[in-house]
Amino acid sequence: MATQYGISGSTAKAIAASVERGVAEGALAPGTALPPVRRLADELGVSPGTVATAYKDLRGRGIVVTRGRGGTVVAPAPAVASRRPPRVPAGLRDLAGGHPDPGLLPTLVPRSVLSAGARSHRSTPRLARLEEAVRDWLRPDGVPVEHVTFAHGALDLIGRLLSVELRPGDAVAMEDPGYHHLLDLVTALGLRSVPVAVDDEGLRPDALRRALRAGVRAVVCSPRAQNPLGGCFSTERRDALTQVLGEAPDVLVVENDHASAVADVPLRTLTSGGLTRWVHVRTVSKFLGADLRWSAAACDATTLARHDGRLLLTSGWVSHLLQETVYGLMKDDDTRALVSHARETYGQRRTALLRELEARGLRAHGASGMNVWVPVTDESAVVNGLRSYGWWVAAGARFRLASEPGVRISVAELEPADAARLASDFAAVLGESEATYGG
Repeated sequence: MATQYGISGSTAKAIAASVERGVAEGALAPGTALPPVRRLADELGVSPGTVATAYKDLRGRGIVVTRGRGGTVVAPAPAVASRRPPRVPAGLRDLAGGHPDPGLLPTLVPRSVLSAGARSHRSTPRLARLEEAVRDWLRPDGVPVEHVTFAHGALDLIGRLLSVELRPGDAVAMEDPGYHHLLDLVTALGLRSVPVAVDDEGLRPDALRRALRAGVRAVVCSPRAQNPLGGCFSTERRDALTQVLGEAPDVLVVENDHASAVADVPLRTLTSGGLTRWVHVRTVSKFLGADLRWSAAACDATTLARHDGRLLLTSGWVSHLLQETVYGLMKDDDTRALVSHARETYGQRRTALLRELEARGLRAHGASGMNVWVPVTDESAVVNGLRSYGWWVAAGARFRLASEPGVRISVAELEPADAARLASDFAAVLGESEATYGG
């Protein structure tokens, strides 16, 4: 069906901009069919080649996809409109957001002052004492710390690296199911996601090898607290993956340790295995607060030069005021104690829900982190069924590429006393319609 949105423009660039504007404003919803090339060319009074060029540009940036005889349609997750979660209905217990418990975040913000003078900080973008604190943070986990850098969060750093290292159309190996914002970021950069299946130990070596043979130029993965499945590398899995990656030394390996200090399992990092191109990323959002848009990374020398070179041309540096605040919190004894308590608490809450689900015969995943993944057949049926019991969980569609359906339950604020009720309600929903459960 042709769209009712009035596409305009007399050049390929203007036509593409018109379509992108319609997608961003919601007038062209995901799955909406665009007019055939010749028809739109006739309507706009331009050559078919002009329209074809516009459509090619839109495909390259992930805004539209071509489905053979189905024509050109708006992509399921268009690059200009990330897959945002639906608004939580009033009166429901929100277990979909994936955010940390506010009660387990520090309230202490140490006093900071602006760096002296009005000069540029481009020559010294990082505070030396915070660099050393980062090295002290990473070194015990086996991450090489010769080269470190900072960014405004993991997505900022990963997006910058992929845009420097890759070109539109290049392929990136992505966890499936995986973190939806990363999946959307890859699309927004005009890159192709190649799904790599995960299990309770993280990336599966056989799936990773297939992706490497398919020509991916980067791999993005989580060594623990994998979102949404919760997998974490075992020593054996880490070694197997390192061996597979050794077959493709030019591939950039991005290790996103997003939960780090509140992950209740040890880190088994790929970066200790002698990789040629690698970066290990850590943020503080999960344990110091989402407003601290700061991340640290250790990497090889080439990756450092390319990241910092692009950073120099954009924001230049991460605010020294922000760096002072992060340093103060990292060194504060009360904050350290709170982070330790948070790590134990999240582990207890996740374990409690897994235990209650298992007691009712429900298969679930959650080896680490703040989330539990439950395989189902019909995500909508389960989400709506739990809604009737007062719970709001996340449908798995926005986390998946080619993997089987499921729902994600965030346990950060789910007290163990509530886990039994949630599990009972979950079992009741599945009992009301057995076809909704795929296990």
